[in-house]
Amino acid sequence: MADTFQFDLVSPERRLASVQATRVQIPGSEGDFTAMPNHAPFLTTLRPGFVTVTAEGQVSEYLVTGGFAEVTPEAASVLAERALPRGEVNAEVMAEIEAEAQAAFDSAPEEGRTAAAQRLRDVQALTARLRG
Repeated sequence: MADTFQFDLVSPERRLASVQATRVQIPGSEGDFTAMPNHAPFLTTLRPGFVTVTAEGQVSEYLVTGGFAEVTPEAASVLAERALPRGEVNAEVMAEIEAEAQAAFDSAPEEGRTAAAQRLRDVQALTARLRG
């Protein structure tokens, strides 16, 4: 049984991580989950939250605002619509993300309002958690 698996995190702007990880916690749209070596194949959308990566005894966190995660027994990949290392997340960044979520909710068509409302709630909860 392998002790590690390949983990990659990319956003449109840059590659944030490419490491041999022992575990990766991912904010899936249906709930948070932890990917580990030999994980069953899995594909999900992401909700706003933190991806937490344990690799070489170190823990790294990355804010993601959405995107997709694919997990296989050998690897996990997160394709984020926007991602930042935890150290780059501040009140200004969160205010911008919250404003974008609010604007998306305000302009959402009727069939998309439920999803837009959930995204806005997720961002607001994340902002409150970071303040707290």
